[in-house]
This record gives sequence, C-alpha cells and structure tokens, in this order.
Amino acid sequence: MAEWNAYYQNEDEEGEQEEGEQSGGDYKITGRDSLVFLVDASKEMFIKGEDGEPSNFDMTMQVVRTVYTSKIISSDRDLVALVFYGTEQSKNPRNSFKHVYVYHDLNEPGAKRVQEVDALWGGKGAKLAAETIGSGETSLGDALWCCANLYSDIKLRLSHKRLMIFTCRDEPHGGDSVKDRQARTKASDLKETGVVIDLMHLMKPGGFNISLFFCDIVSPPEDESEMGLQLQPSDKLEDLQKRVRAKELKKRTLARLNLCLGEGINVAVGIYATAVAARKPGSIKLYRETNEPVRSKTRTFHTQTGSLLLPSEIKKAQYYGGKEIVMERDEVDAIKKFDDPGLFLIGFKPMEKLKLLHHIRPAVFLYPEEDEVKGSSCLFSALLKKCSERNVFALCRFISRRNYPPRFVALLPQNEELGEGKVQITPPGFNVIYLPFADDLRTLDPPQFPSASQTQVDKMKEIVSKLRFKYRSEGFENPVIQQHFRNLEALALDMMAPEEIEDLIMPKVDQIDQRLGPLVQEFKDLVYPAYYNPESKPAAKRKTADTGGGAEKKPKVELTEDELKAHVQNGTLAKLTVPVLKDACKQFGVRTTGTKKQELIDALIARLGS
Repeated sequence: MAEWNAYYQNEDEEGEQEEGEQSGGDYKITGRDSLVFLVDASKEMFIKGEDGEPSNFDMTMQVVRTVYTSKIISSDRDLVALVFYGTEQSKNPRNSFKHVYVYHDLNEPGAKRVQEVDALWGGKGAKLAAETIGSGETSLGDALWCCANLYSDIKLRLSHKRLMIFTCRDEPHGGDSVKDRQARTKASDLKETGVVIDLMHLMKPGGFNISLFFCDIVSPPEDESEMGLQLQPSDKLEDLQKRVRAKELKKRTLARLNLCLGEGINVAVGIYATAVAARKPGSIKLYRETNEPVRSKTRTFHTQTGSLLLPSEIKKAQYYGGKEIVMERDEVDAIKKFDDPGLFLIGFKPMEKLKLLHHIRPAVFLYPEEDEVKGSSCLFSALLKKCSERNVFALCRFISRRNYPPRFVALLPQNEELGEGKVQITPPGFNVIYLPFADDLRTLDPPQFPSASQTQVDKMKEIVSKLRFKYRSEGFENPVIQQHFRNLEALALDMMAPEEIEDLIMPKVDQIDQRLGPLVQEFKDLVYPAYYNPESKPAAKRKTADTGGGAEKKPKVELTEDELKAHVQNGTLAKLTVPVLKDACKQFGVRTTGTKKQELIDALIARLGS
C-alpha cells in the first residue's frame, strides 16, 4: 500500500507539493505564508499632510491593497488579515477584546477584499472608516493577543508568520506603564511562537522616537540580509511600499547544497534566483456545470489484460544491436546519476579570464545557510573576502538536483552595498555564472561591408552620447502581461473598463528628436547619397538567367496564317500552348465564347478551315 501512495501521491490534497518546497536534494517541508496588517486607527492617522498629501491612513490602505493584488497574482494560497486597533467599535472572535476591529480575518485574498480596502481610501473612505470603526482608546497588548488568536485558529500548516504594525504614534498608550508592559509581554509571546513582528512607522510632527516603546516590540533581523529596524519614518507612499515589499516577500531557496572546499570541508549554501522572468499564468481547466477546477489522474494499464499496473511492474527498454535491453527504474536512475547534488571547488582563476561571452543563461545567487551547518557563515565570509581582495573567482563543478548533469560554474564575489538609512541594496555573496562547454561556442564569418570613415564614426558617437540614459530593468514592464492582469482586475472588481497602461518599451520619439536636434540630418548627409530616402522601399529587381535566377521571360510567339493552316490540316493545333492560341485568335479576329484550349482550337478550325 505504501508503494501505491508513494507513486500516486499527487491524488490527495494533503499530498500536493506546497509552493516553495524543493523538488530535489535536502529540503525543509514548508507550508503557506501568512501576513497580518495591524493598523493604528487613531485620529492622528487621518490627518492630511501638507500640500494635499495623503494621510498616513490613506498610504497604509494603498499599501495593503498593493499587497492584496500582488498576492492574488503571485501566491494566492497565502493568508492575509487586516486588523485595526485603537478603534471605537469592537469586532473580533468572541468579542473578547475592546477597541480591536478585525476587518479581514486570516484567509486567502480575493476581489471582494480588494474592493473593501478600496472603500476605506480617500475622503469617502475616511468618512466610512469613522462610521464603521471610529477612533477610541488604545491597547496594543489586546490587539497583539487578538492577532495571536487569529494564528491559533488556523488549522493549516504555516511556514512563515509575519505581523506588520502601521502607526504614527511612538507612545501608543500615552505613557501608561501597565499597558506598555502588557504589550511587551504579548509581543514576546508572539515572537516565541515564530511570529515576526515588523514596525512600519509613519511620519509624525516632531519625529518618531522608536526607543520610547517599539524597540522592545519588534523582532530582531532574521539574518544579515534583512533590512532590520528602520530609523527614519516613511513620509512617502513609494518609500512605504518599498519597505513593505522587502519585508513581506519571503526569500525562498531553489536548493540547499554543500560547497565542498576540500576533503572534509563543507559549507552549507542556499541557491537563490535574483531575477525571474514574469509570465502569464497557465490556463486552468474548469468543469462546465460547477465551474470548479478539473484535476487529472494518470493510470497505467496492461494492454492485454487491462489490469492496473504497480510502479514496480513498469520497466523501460531500449534496443541495442537488435536486442531489447530491459532495465528497472532504479537502473535508469543510476545511469543518469553522475554524483550527489552540490558544488565542488576546482580552483581559482583571475577575473580577467571571465569574458562577457561566457554568460549563456541567467545567474543565480549563493548565500550561506548557517542553520544547516554551523560555521558556514564564517567560512563563507572569509572565502568571499579573499576572492574580492585578490580579484579572483572560484571555479566549481555544480550539480543542482538529483540526476542532473554536471555544469562548470564561476563563483563571482559580490560585496555588500548599503544605501540611505543603512538599507541593504546589494547583499554579500557569490553570483553563480554558468560557463559554456566547448561546443557551445561557434566561430562566425561576418559579412564584409565597406568601412565607415572617421567623420561618420565621430558623428555617430555624438548621437550615441546624446541618447545615453541610466538603464534600470525594473523601469520597463512587459505591456502584454500588464494588460492581461489589468483585464483580470477589471473583470474581478466589476470595473467599467480596465486601467490604462503605458507601454514603456516604445521609444519616446519626441524626446529623442528634441535631444538630437540637427545631428540626425547631419548624419544622413554624411552617410546617404543625395536624394536618398531610407524610408522608401526599393523596387524589386527581376532576376535574369545570367545571375542564376529564374529563366528569362519568353518573347511572344507570332504565327502566320499559312503556319496555322498547316497545323489545322495536320491536326497539330493541340501541340500549341493556350497563350499562343489566344494570340492567334486575336491576330485573326476569331471570336471565342470560352478560354479553354479545346474551345480555342475549335474556333480556329472553324475560321481557317472554311
């Protein structure tokens, strides 16, 4: 029975592989991510900014909506909740806590929730929020206790639990030591159960002092790559969205492997994908009557008896030398296996040996896994430091999964970079560059063209310098995918029309013309001959027989009356082609009612035979 369950594992809901599980090598079984937004609903949150800027509450609702929509697109199985504290009204399970309003419990995001968050934004949203939740006393300890109950009521397996607090008050209890102590105690209990508490503090008059209260509430950074506690409050929507995005995205490893530096010296590392191409989600087959997803099941039957086959009864065969070689499944796996998954250090090479042409596929990122092997971070950091100092890269043999062929890779060192507010922009680690094999490189014979003069080259350099700009990959969105999701959003939210998108990959012709000015015409005068229009299409030239093309057009054949009469008498008119017969009819004024060959022959016989 165990063999059946192992082979047909995909048929049970519990047996489905959760998002984020690894498909090969050593991995940790994970579940769904969960995120709770704990938002301050005090009167200070609704104060408008200067010059008509949105209030802190409006910015928070926009961020919540952004996370909802991104979850729906990228990971709709994750759980999200929205809870307000410091409210006048109370709404929570069993109504155990006053001044805590659970607007959304922990559940999968959907279109209805997005619409409900949209209703809380703007002037009408502030009015609706005042009528629905209001502003009252604050007890952050009760709010944290309510969030703990939300987590405890979930029966699903949760891999990552995160709680984000949005507030502009650095002393939510106004100096009440009892409430402060209760909040610290409950925050400590939450952190012991694996809940990560983050503070998204917002701008307030006089500045936000974290050390007064929240420094004891939030969780410490999970690792060196975490942004940690921000010292400066967010006063702009873009800044707040960036911070929330950096926190709510859980970094998932593609694989956890060992980097072998020598005999008995192994470093545990994780492989991360730094950039993944966005694609349209695959279509889902639905049952016509109930509109529920249709699941497929695969069974293998005996062709003669029709009995269901066990996995052990299925074998593979290959013909060699006219004989059928039958192999067991384990034997096929053993043939495919080269070695265990991992990285094996071969040596070091100067950085000059790594060429641009060696980049044949997107690189991945290497980072130590201290939880797997103690001391990995220290040894990894030492290796990274020495490679950077000596300007070398590590050459390794890389096997990413079981039964995967080996590849040669270059470990390119990358040092940490910090931006404003000590926020990490670039993490420290190694970029894994896949190196080509010898047969991946080809020698091309470029076609020979006339060389440009130095004057033409200098003029083109001026044009290139005028059109230079700082390229950022995130600045160009895929218009097809953006339009696809806008259409889905309009359909789900009952919008009259989808939101218009700007195609950022289209060239800005007006701006280009303004930058270049007369340089384009000057370049045309230098390169193209007079009266040449590069936009006009040249006329197609007919190929002649001398150039090896099609045969030259045959000249028109004209027959005299005597020749035609001779053909009529000999009965050889059928040997003439239809165009020749048509020309003969026109030449001698023979009227025909048809264009078929026999009709033309009959008309000529009637005319010339009489």
